[in-house]
Amino acid sequence: WFSRSAQKNSYAQQLDQDLKIRKYLSENLESAEIGRVQIERTGDAVKVTVHSARPGMIIGKKGQEIDTLRKSLSKVSGCSVDVSVEEISKPEIDANVVAKSIAQQLEKRANFKKLMKKAAVSAIRANAKGIKICCKGRLNGAEIARAEWTRMGSVPLHTLRADVDYGYARAKTTYGIIGVKVWICRGEYQINS
Repeated sequence: WFSRSAQKNSYAQQLDQDLKIRKYLSENLESAEIGRVQIERTGDAVKVTVHSARPGMIIGKKGQEIDTLRKSLSKVSGCSVDVSVEEISKPEIDANVVAKSIAQQLEKRANFKKLMKKAAVSAIRANAKGIKICCKGRLNGAEIARAEWTRMGSVPLHTLRADVDYGYARAKTTYGIIGVKVWICRGEYQINS
């Protein structure tokens, strides 16, 4: 959860605004492959930074799309919103982007085993130390729901200094919802003593 604020007295209102902003962005910018959304508050101003694998889709031609996005976010949240877009340099090792892309392809009836294997191989090629992917639900329209896992490399979930990114997405298929979870280990944090 990437939110920063200086005020403590109106926490409930700010949380409600954050949820509205995040919901609006996830619904309206689904094809832009959003990795994460950072919200910073200074006084009355709200600064929203969207990390995306396809920033051109958010900005639009000559910045027209980002202006309409800024106006609609201001209307949704009820305060002035400044929007900035940052590009994700390696979308193959961003867990949210990987999970959402797998979910989108599952909705188009792609084979889940091939999708999981392809995502894992591309993450390892992009210098990830390890990846773990889980798909749960009625996979390929099976009568009984099950969970399938794919692991490559090492993903140390108990190591505190490990840089493990987690992402989750839902695929709404005709059989029901399939949950996709992705853990990607990018290495270890450098701790200065």
